Amino acid sequence: MTLHFYVARRFLYTFLMVLGALSGIFMMLDTVENIRKFGSQISLLVSLKLTLLNMPGFMYQLLPLVVILATLFLFLAFSRSSEMVVTRAAGRPALVTLLAPVAVVFGLGLVAVLVGNPLVAATSKEYNRLVGRLTGGDSSIVSVSSEGFWLRQGDASGQTVIRAERTSPDGLILYDATFFAFSREGQPRARINAARARLEDGRWALEDAKLWNLSDLSNPERHATTSKRYWLASTLTPDRIQQSFDKPSAIAIWKLPEFIRQLRQAGFSPRRHQVWFQSQLASPLFLVAMVLIGAAFTMRHTRLGQTGMLALIALLFGFGLYFIRNFATILGENGQIPVIIAAWTPPIAAIFMALGIILHLEDG
Repeated sequence: MTLHFYVARRFLYTFLMVLGALSGIFMMLDTVENIRKFGSQISLLVSLKLTLLNMPGFMYQLLPLVVILATLFLFLAFSRSSEMVVTRAAGRPALVTLLAPVAVVFGLGLVAVLVGNPLVAATSKEYNRLVGRLTGGDSSIVSVSSEGFWLRQGDASGQTVIRAERTSPDGLILYDATFFAFSREGQPRARINAARARLEDGRWALEDAKLWNLSDLSNPERHATTSKRYWLASTLTPDRIQQSFDKPSAIAIWKLPEFIRQLRQAGFSPRRHQVWFQSQLASPLFLVAMVLIGAAFTMRHTRLGQTGMLALIALLFGFGLYFIRNFATILGENGQIPVIIAAWTPPIAAIFMALGIILHLEDG
């Protein structure tokens, strides 16, 4: 048990050192990039604030790299100091020695998912809000809630808020839609109810529409008009609607199941968010796979030679696994393979592959 605590402590220390080094490099580079991008629009303090908001998301993505680098450094240090030779001479197999770093990284993976993921979602939203304010870009024009599907469009005359009970998967056809038009000063101008609304080139085509003029609120119903066909100008495009959905990474994992349910209820395919949700649940196993891959090539004694080459091979294996995982995610989002297979197969397959390599090198 003492040896397990020693290995776990050394691994955690190495992990924190690698994480701190990469965080410092990212802070310097991102701060300079923010100053270059925005120029005189921001001060050094604002640039640092943007960097700190962007850093959790960046380091969350780099977590597999941090884990495999920490594993390489740890076991290379053990090999140089002959500590691995001593543990083997004491009758402790390599797989038993690996229990401590595997347990540590699995716990770190759980903390990253349960605590780090909501933190990344919150900081990324604030980062995008500040960048949008600096660049003058629009905020999200789409929202999905339990009350329905919401859109926002604007032009020189004012803003229009659109609500629909449900929509087509591409967001171009709205059912039971209501349009609320506001002036530039925020005063209500009109309300339009439509049984069906279709987005065409530069306009909404409304069917069975009823229009209320809200400029005079004395009795809007008296002057309300109905029309089988009605057209309303629009600045929206299909691409803007699709791109305005929050990325799955911008939604806390605790809120994803409810958001997926709302997407399905609104008529949209929640597949992209389902794949992300399952991949986050599987991420602790993915980190375990990184530890096993890193250890598989670096547990031998340095006197056997080719230590640098084996470390490079382990790193390339890690990068390859990362790209395979991303490729499986894309296939899952496109419906080529089931969601569960896209999210869980890469880490599980990598664990068995790494165990096979360890058993072959140690007992082969």
